[in-house]
Amino acid sequence: MANLKDEIRQERAFQSMEEEALLNLLRTTGFLDRAVEHKIRPFGITSTQYNVLRILRGAHPAGLTCSAIGERMIAAEPDVTRLLSRLRKLDLVKQHRDRNDRRMLWTEISAQGLRLLREMDPMVEKAPIELLGHMRRGDLERLIALLETARGGSAQPTCDGKR
Repeated sequence: MANLKDEIRQERAFQSMEEEALLNLLRTTGFLDRAVEHKIRPFGITSTQYNVLRILRGAHPAGLTCSAIGERMIAAEPDVTRLLSRLRKLDLVKQHRDRNDRRMLWTEISAQGLRLLREMDPMVEKAPIELLGHMRRGDLERLIALLETARGGSAQPTCDGKR
């Protein structure tokens, strides 16, 4: 297995171990994102749209507001409103205004969205094992702990980019 320096054909040393670790994380995230996207593409949606549908299925039948969906997403999405609009055009979600506060828009997964997720479930359930099944349980436990530690070391940016 090649190390990151060889993979990206970098001649000089990294400036720090932190830089090397961060670039390794970003490279691995990109690799895994592309693999997941490749598996989801045949269903006609993106992995980000899939993430929203899963979030809404978890909240079904109540639905969620745009900001609540954004808070639960795996990767931050700068324009959740536009993303929901695309899902609405595909008839995968439905939206309605709050009865008490017309400014609030609630989004629910539609029957068609639920059917699509049921169709995707077997493939999606296999994906983590296909992508990470070569790792030992102890290594996976250590990786999870290390990633949670890494996230805990810096404040989460808010929607406006501030911390």
